[in-house]
This record gives sequence, C-alpha cells and structure tokens, in this order.
Amino acid sequence: MPKMTFGRRKFMTLAAGALAAPALPRLGRAQQPAVVLKLHHFLSPVAYAHTRFLTPWAKSVEKDSNGRIRIDMFPSMQLGGTASQLYDQAVNGTADIVWTLPGMTPGRFPRIEVFELPFVANQRALANARAVQQLYETRLRDEFREVQPICLWAHDRGVLHTNKPINRLEDLKGLKLRAPTRLASEALRALGANGISLPVLQIPDALAQRVIDGCLVPWEVVPAIKLQERVKFHTEIAGSPTLYTATFILAMNRARYDSLPADLKQVIDKHSGQGVAQMAGRMWDDLAPAVEDTARKQGNTIKELDRSEVERWIKATQPVTEAWLKESKQRKFDGGALLAEAKALLAKFGS
Repeated sequence: MPKMTFGRRKFMTLAAGALAAPALPRLGRAQQPAVVLKLHHFLSPVAYAHTRFLTPWAKSVEKDSNGRIRIDMFPSMQLGGTASQLYDQAVNGTADIVWTLPGMTPGRFPRIEVFELPFVANQRALANARAVQQLYETRLRDEFREVQPICLWAHDRGVLHTNKPINRLEDLKGLKLRAPTRLASEALRALGANGISLPVLQIPDALAQRVIDGCLVPWEVVPAIKLQERVKFHTEIAGSPTLYTATFILAMNRARYDSLPADLKQVIDKHSGQGVAQMAGRMWDDLAPAVEDTARKQGNTIKELDRSEVERWIKATQPVTEAWLKESKQRKFDGGALLAEAKALLAKFGS
C-alpha cells in the first residue's frame, strides 16, 4: 500500500493555514466534489488534534484529489452518540471516518493494549507512533478488520495533573484521578489512587465539583480544557519508559473505502500508514514544551520524579502487567511475545 509522502514542511504550512482560516466544517472550495466524507471525533474544534493534525490532513487529502474528495469535519460529537461509540460509527457508516481511542471500549482490542501497560511506552510520541503503526502492520491487522485503518499511534508521556503536590508514591493514596484507559486506571489503583474512567471533556466539571482530584492526560490536551487554570501541580516521569500512554486510531468505514474509484483509493492510501502516524507523533512532541511553559508561567509547579522514585512506581504497577499477561492466555494470544516485540520496537524507534 502506498504511504503518505507529503513532507513535514508542507504539513506545517497546511496546519498554519488551517489555524488562520475560519472554523467551518466544510473544507476546500471545490464545486460539487465527487465524494464527501464525514470525519467525526470527540474533541472540541479548538483542540490541537483538530486544528493541527486532523484538519491539515483532511485538506491535504482534498488537495491531492483535486477536489474530488471533500472531508467535512464534525468535532465535539456533532453527529450524535458518545465518544465510546465512535469506533462502531465507523463500522456501521454513521460516520465515514472517525478519530478515537481503542481504549474507549475496554477489552475490545486487547492486543493494542500492550502499549498502554504501565511503564512500557516511550516519553516521546514519535517513537510511540512509529512503534504502534509498525506493530499494527505486522501483528494487529486482524484486531481492526471491521474498518479501514488510516493510521494508529500513541501520544507522548502522560502527565499527572493534580490539586495537590505529588512527590512520592505515598502522596497518591486515596486520590480520585481520571484515567483515560482501562490499564491506566488499574495502574492508578496499584499506586494507591482511585482510577476513574471519564471522557476528557468532562474533566473540567469533574474537577470543579470535586468528583476528581486530578487526571492523567498528555500536555497537548491541557489548553483545550484549560487544565492549567484548574489545577496547580503537574507530575512527570523522568525519561523512558513513562507511566502510560493511550493509543489512537484514525479509521474509515470499510464499505465507503471499497466504494471509491481506484484513483481516489490511492489518494487515501497515500495519506495513510506510517507517514501519517509520524505526523501525529511529531505534533504531540512539538506542542508539549510550549504547553508546559504556559503552565509554568501560570505559576504552577511542575515536578519531575527522579528515577529512584520511579522505580518504586514501576514495582508497584508490575501486577497490572502480570494480570494482562494472564488475560492474554485466556484470550488465546501470546501476550509475552507481543510485549517483547512492542518493547523492541520502542527501543528501536526511541533511540
């Protein structure tokens, strides 16, 4: 399958244009395009994932198709349903393309969870993205056979954002913390906190109402929900592996893809695969320092745990990995081999 070949400079130019343009759902000026595709996701239209990844990607598809493909964007679940239903919307055709997290439907995609185990992922999104996409291409295709995956990836280091300082393992005891995935929630419980599953857009209200004491999200998410104004403490893991990551998928309805003329399939194929995954990874990595700096200027405290303290966290969360390995046997796949392969890819791409 041809891979995405447009360069980073072109991508960033398109991203800048997308930010300068009015926030309209219709992309491009082509008259009566042959194909209109609806792209649905759960984040707001001001979120970086929307403005600096999905919108530039959609514009590039349109340009390379000479206007014969138009991608209309529907952020904030504008087509209805809940975030956890997005994958099925791609399966049944409610949306032509969705951007979502496999982890939003716990247990449905057990193999890709290997990257979401505690202290497996790299601190850099680019390394994670390359590894996730590579493992999909070699080992995980069957897990997503119901859709036409455009790419898969994972974000950079997850950060713990709280309303009290976290300097050591004991500081987590009893805290109610939002977790993005099943395994992140289990890791928090192993660390003494209460992991609570909650959509990202509900975090501000949950903090305001004291339903939670903090959350796990990457820096990229922080501005969209004004998290730097809602909590004052941010705890990072020094180096790699990091506490957690979450995997993502950009997926197309398979029947819709199959219905495209051959030349338009080639356009989608060109904008699929490793190239797109790496563009997503670079976006996360490029944005993190600036967002972190914004939180610091806000007067917030950013604490990086040293490796000796991190080793305590790693030891405390080891039972989560052991339980996942046991589950993999029950699900009839070799979790140990998959974990070893994931770690090898992360080491390769993270070097």
